[in-house]
Amino acid sequence: MKLDPFVVEVIRHGFSAAAEEMSLVMTRSARSPLLREAGDLSSAITDARGGLVGQGRDIPIHLGAMAYTIPELLKVVPADSLNDGDVLIYNLGALGGNHLNDVKVVRPVFVDGEIVAFAVSLAHWPDIGGTWPGSYFAKAIDTFQEAMRIPPVLIATAAGVSAPIIQLLKANVRDPEACEGDLLAQIAATKAGERRIIELCRMHGKPVFTATQARLHDLSEIEMREALRALPDGVYEGEDYLDDGGVDNAPARIHVKITIAGDEATFDLSGSCDRVSNFCNTTPFMARSAVAYAARIMSGRDMQQNMGALRPLTIITRPGSILEPGWMASVAAGNHETSMRIVDAIFRAMQDTVPRRLSAGGATTAGVLFFAEPRQNGSWRMLYEVHGGGEGARHNRPGIAATRVHLSNTSNTPVEVIEASYAIRVEQQAIRRDSGGAGRYRGGDGVVRAYRILAPSMHLTTCIERMVIPPYGMQGGQPGKPCRISLIRQGKNIAIDGKSNLVLQQGDLVTVETCGGGGYGAEAAE
Repeated sequence: MKLDPFVVEVIRHGFSAAAEEMSLVMTRSARSPLLREAGDLSSAITDARGGLVGQGRDIPIHLGAMAYTIPELLKVVPADSLNDGDVLIYNLGALGGNHLNDVKVVRPVFVDGEIVAFAVSLAHWPDIGGTWPGSYFAKAIDTFQEAMRIPPVLIATAAGVSAPIIQLLKANVRDPEACEGDLLAQIAATKAGERRIIELCRMHGKPVFTATQARLHDLSEIEMREALRALPDGVYEGEDYLDDGGVDNAPARIHVKITIAGDEATFDLSGSCDRVSNFCNTTPFMARSAVAYAARIMSGRDMQQNMGALRPLTIITRPGSILEPGWMASVAAGNHETSMRIVDAIFRAMQDTVPRRLSAGGATTAGVLFFAEPRQNGSWRMLYEVHGGGEGARHNRPGIAATRVHLSNTSNTPVEVIEASYAIRVEQQAIRRDSGGAGRYRGGDGVVRAYRILAPSMHLTTCIERMVIPPYGMQGGQPGKPCRISLIRQGKNIAIDGKSNLVLQQGDLVTVETCGGGGYGAEAAE
């Protein structure tokens, strides 16, 4: 079909607007501060086969995985088994997923009795059962210790929401009211997406609508191939390390070998370490998501991210490795920690080839402090708190302080919300001065945040990388300072590991100091 390029652009922006509206519905109606304040959620629109065609301005690591979510789902739930009004919920990593806290709610969109698209809402639930409050258990030996596993199941049909499934989910989480509120917000978000998709299809006609979806994939493929052709052919290798989890708890290696040949590229991650002993394993879909992001940055183009852009890329992982550990492995932290190491390894491989497109190492860690406060009624109140840090410097400017970089795009929770909702007082919120690495351009500074515990007891989970291995400098720049965590109890300083679960006491003061970004370029001689 010959398509009017202006119509293609109108529909493309319509997809993006639909996804943006879905995310807005989530942030306005979700119960958990993690969703309504920090924005740990993402929305996407796919075509009838599951090819990503529209996304919100959300979290890159989520959105990259969403390119695989529906194709993998349709392998176990055939499209012809779905009906208008159906809504599915699931969180299994094997179905194009990541860690179990990231729950997907999916609605097929029908027009004239035929599926024309899927609306997908992904939200990080603050708790989804498992061994430890918050579902992050650092010493988990398998996924069953982490969280409840939800296979694809109908959470709603045209007749309404399934009360038995809601009750089953609420019975297996520690904050059932927040769980129900967040889930209903996701269902509402997919309904908003469905409404906008149907409007687009009716406005332009189903043949033009479906042909445009295919055209968008082709356009992104063309753009990615042109970008790869502009890079010099060759083999480039890079590596970076997680702080621990390797043999004898040594740093865990992430290695990439990039082969660029004409308009195609292969990213071979098979040299990465074996499955690790903590929760920093991740799924192959997370590895692909990280590669897709890094490839876009390498390209120097602001191209639309959809399934077409992935066609020229071959991504290799190794069974038994940290990036393909098997579907029973613990993966809670790999979602936002290990995926970042992949990006860092790719950037280090390409730093001498496209130095002006890359930044030095930054705060590539979620910096998670998870506080869980028990209530008298037996439920828990959850605060999943993420912390930004310093951005790596670039060839033409210093790094930004107190921000999120690369695959993350969340905010911290405002102090006023924390103190109004939890038995916690935030005693310090500041920039960690001079934590950025030196160089011709300095890395950005990290942040400092201190939490005083006011409840009789509170469970704490830490999930913070870059405590041992700091963000790297680039082109002669110096590394930034690593992260630090401290616990002051009755005047004594108690060491806290970056990946731990412990019980806090009333009066404890927990302080996190996040890493600074690496510097760019050698400092000028005086």
